[in-house]
Amino acid sequence: MKVRLNLATKALETHRRFLAGAGLTAVVAGLLFLGLGWHVHSARKVDAELRARTGKMRQEMAKLEAQRNDLERYFGQKDIANLHDRAAFINTILDARSFNWTLMFMDLEHILPDGVRVISIEPKQVAGHVEVKLSVGVTSDEAELKFERALEESKVFTDFQVQGVHTANPSGNQSGDQKVVQLTTVYSRI
Repeated sequence: MKVRLNLATKALETHRRFLAGAGLTAVVAGLLFLGLGWHVHSARKVDAELRARTGKMRQEMAKLEAQRNDLERYFGQKDIANLHDRAAFINTILDARSFNWTLMFMDLEHILPDGVRVISIEPKQVAGHVEVKLSVGVTSDEAELKFERALEESKVFTDFQVQGVHTANPSGNQSGDQKVVQLTTVYSRI
């Protein structure tokens, strides 16, 4: 027969709780390590794709810049520059001749109120639209306001600006104008 006898002053302690906690902590740390490792791997993969696309775009930009420089050199030649200037001159002549004056005068007639008459008109082609300098004689302040309101509400005469208002010359003024208003507007028939 065997008798178990413990002669130690302290009872034997088990470290089972510590080992279970340490094991659980190691498992959580391992899973966290794997998760962070996967995140770093995917971030590097995306970064590599981004660097590849950026490199490709830089190559394309360099290629386009080289083409642009070649074209600038080509169009910078004296013969080609003279040809370009001549084409621009001919295009301005064609634009001026293709402008429909009758339509502009009809549109102006529709917005011109009583008591306002056109003294002078100077149209000029600028960047695809027509700038019109108008000098109008008005018989009263009310007629001037009606004309300015009509210009504001017009769809074809836009961006008008009053350049100056002068009193009409009483000598030789048979039309009865009190003032002469000078303004500019943009005529854009769509």
